[in-house]
Amino acid sequence: MSETPAGTLQADGAPLFLLDEVPAGDVLTVDGAEGRHAVDVLRLTVGERVRVADGRGLVVEGSVLGAEHATLQVHVLARHDVPPPSPEFVLVQALPKGDRGPLAVDLATELGVDRVVPWTAARCVTRWREDRVDKGLAKWRSAARAASKQARRPRVPEVTEPMSTRQVIGMLADVDLALVLHEQARQPFAAVDIPATGTIAVIVGPEGGLTDGEVVAFRAAGAQSVRLGAEVLRTSTAGAAALAALAARTRWR
Repeated sequence: MSETPAGTLQADGAPLFLLDEVPAGDVLTVDGAEGRHAVDVLRLTVGERVRVADGRGLVVEGSVLGAEHATLQVHVLARHDVPPPSPEFVLVQALPKGDRGPLAVDLATELGVDRVVPWTAARCVTRWREDRVDKGLAKWRSAARAASKQARRPRVPEVTEPMSTRQVIGMLADVDLALVLHEQARQPFAAVDIPATGTIAVIVGPEGGLTDGEVVAFRAAGAQSVRLGAEVLRTSTAGAAALAALAARTRWR
C-alpha cells in the first residue's frame, strides 16, 4: 500500500464514498445509502473514476465497473494510506442555537478540522440534556461525514462527547497552542506565533459571548485571547474563519 505524504490526497474531481470498512480485493462494492447516491443521484457510469475511503485515512482509487440497482462495483486501481495532517486542528465549539451547530461542524470540516469538541459554555442558550446528547451528537457527526465527502477528505473529523469548561481546561494541557477567539482581545491573530507541528486548539464562545471567568480560566490554562479582525463573527462561522487563517499559515503553503 502506498502512503501519501503531508496528510493529503490531491482532489481531481472524482467523487468520494465512505464505508465503515474498505475490504481487500480488486473489486469493491458500494451499496446502501452510498450506492443509491452514486447510482440514482450522481448517475455514475462505467469507466468513471471514483474514490472509496474508510474515513480513517485508507483511500482506494478506482474506476466504475458497474452501476445499477443502487449498487456500485469499483475496480481497484490503487490504495493509499493518508497520514493525519500536521498540525492537528481542534475546534472547541460552544453549543449554538438550532441548526447552527451542524453548520459550524460542516464549515470547520471543509476547512480541515481534525477534532470537534462540543462545549457547554456558561452563556449557551442551547443545552443538551441527558436525553438529547445522542441526538445532538448524531447531527454533528452526520454533518462532519457529509462535509468530508464534499471536501474529498480521506479522514472524517472526530466529534467528541460534550465537555464542560473544566473538562476543556483539562484538555488544553495536551495541546501546543490554544487560541480563544474574543472580540475584546488586544492581540490580533496575525501576531500569534503558529507552530508548524503539534496540536492547535481554537475555542469559540456562544452567541452570548464568553464570560470573564471563562476567559480568565482559559488564560490560566495557557490559552491566548486573540481577535480575528474588526468584525464580530457568528459563533457558527468564527471557527471556520480561524481554521482558514491557520491553514493559510501552515498546511496551505
